[in-house]
Amino acid sequence: MIREFQILDTEQVMKLWFWGNVDAHPFVSEEYWNSHFNGVQEALLQAQVFVYDINGKVLGFIGLMNEYIAGIFVDRNYRSTGVGTQLLTYVKQKYDTLSLSVYQQNLRAVAFYCRVGFSILSEGVDEDTGEKEYTMCWGK
Repeated sequence: MIREFQILDTEQVMKLWFWGNVDAHPFVSEEYWNSHFNGVQEALLQAQVFVYDINGKVLGFIGLMNEYIAGIFVDRNYRSTGVGTQLLTYVKQKYDTLSLSVYQQNLRAVAFYCRVGFSILSEGVDEDTGEKEYTMCWGK
């Protein structure tokens, strides 16, 4: 079931965020994600976050700042099972347009976003990591 994030979800969501980033971005040091952990945890409270919950276990989540998707993260044991697609479909019903940034080296994520209707709008470089990234967008 998809529902709004609750404070009690924080630990599970942050574990998904951390390990999802480590798994998906082997080209970025684990220390980078450690150094951003507290800031992201604080940002959760400012963002619109929806979780995919099965019997109290958060299997995935999507976080937004207005129409910008700050991230979609799915438990590694549930990737490629439709959890990410369901989260994105849920959010598409609430917004007319969405945008996001994704590292170019994260080929799996780039392919996923293209498959669900996003288009590459521009290329750039993430100032924090120096990694090339795409800005992608979707609209109804």
